[in-house]
Amino acid sequence: MLWKEIKQSKALYAMIAPYFIIFFTFTVLPVVLSLLVSLTNFNMLEFPEWVGWRNYAHLFVRDDVFLIALKNTLLFAAVTGPISYIACFVLAWVINELSAKLRAFATLVFYAPALSGSAYIVWTLLFSNDSYGYINAFLLKWKLILEPILWLKDPQYIMTIIIVVQLWLSLGTSFLAFIAGLQSLDKTLFEAGSIDGIRNRWQELWYITLPSMRPMLLFGAVIQITASFAVAEVAVALAGFPSVQYAGHTIVTHLMDYGSIRFEMGYASAIATVLFAMMLGSNLIVRKALTKVGE
Repeated sequence: MLWKEIKQSKALYAMIAPYFIIFFTFTVLPVVLSLLVSLTNFNMLEFPEWVGWRNYAHLFVRDDVFLIALKNTLLFAAVTGPISYIACFVLAWVINELSAKLRAFATLVFYAPALSGSAYIVWTLLFSNDSYGYINAFLLKWKLILEPILWLKDPQYIMTIIIVVQLWLSLGTSFLAFIAGLQSLDKTLFEAGSIDGIRNRWQELWYITLPSMRPMLLFGAVIQITASFAVAEVAVALAGFPSVQYAGHTIVTHLMDYGSIRFEMGYASAIATVLFAMMLGSNLIVRKALTKVGE
């Protein structure tokens, strides 16, 4: 039956074949190979040695640093994921009501941090550990502190600062997708809604705007979940690698440690598989939640 369907639609399958081959080669195959390598002891010099689930057992039972990284990553994702997602949509919704020129300017202003690549480096000046750091200088000037605070060396401040900086950077692709989705909404839906009994903007948002934007909402959720779980660059730039008492250590920085420095690829693949499972589970939960929008 399947072969008959393929023969009937062979032109369509021929057109999608190049994309499928590229997707399978560079996405599906690496994930499968990583899963297999995670069950081995592989140092990139010798042939992989099959160890079964030993890497995973070591990861959750004996690797205390991974448990710290797991806690930090879950905390980071739980805070930045929902807040940045909601902020992206709310700002896009507000900006969409502006005139065309003002909307373009506001979009550029809010998107600029994500567009600027290493713009977060400015935060190292704000939170510099000496008296030349802007925040320390301000607090010292107004006699609020007696000596500079070691913002990026004190474990009690590191994760909070990383979360704040990541939220500042979070208005990226999802933000643009939401604006594009709001711009493409069919205006006749709102007219039909007013006839059917919708009386205010909140009802319009819940019953018309959000259901009409489900594809963009799902796309934005995937982007924000990936960004919140895969944080590493900002943490390394601000807190160092490794950070003090691993206060800014995440699963991705732990993966960098074993994959790019120690070259223990079997163990690194196990870390990557755990991270992949966390992202996949979060995406499935969000996808199911989005189906309830508008009900």
